[in-house]
Amino acid sequence: MQILRGLGGALLWIGASLLGLVAVLLCVTVILLPVGIPLLMLARRMFTRSVALMLPRAMSHPVDESRKKTRKLSREAKKKARKKAKRQAKKVAKKAQKLKR
Repeated sequence: MQILRGLGGALLWIGASLLGLVAVLLCVTVILLPVGIPLLMLARRMFTRSVALMLPRAMSHPVDESRKKTRKLSREAKKKARKKAKRQAKKVAKKAQKLKR
């Protein structure tokens, strides 16, 4: 899957560079400037997307990944706390029974 994402990112990079070149050529001619500027912006967005495809998800979306990691760690901490609480409750119950005897 990563190979396909990398390949797609590379192809998008090439397409964006070609579109950027055409946009710059259109911007040079003053008459076609209104067409060249939007194409240049589109090429920029394509470059951004291609880099996002080539990088791992943690690099391209660091906030989302940190949220996922935090959620996972909090779930694990809850499980550990519940287990420890159960063990402590059992120990306390045993000691209470010993004291009643």
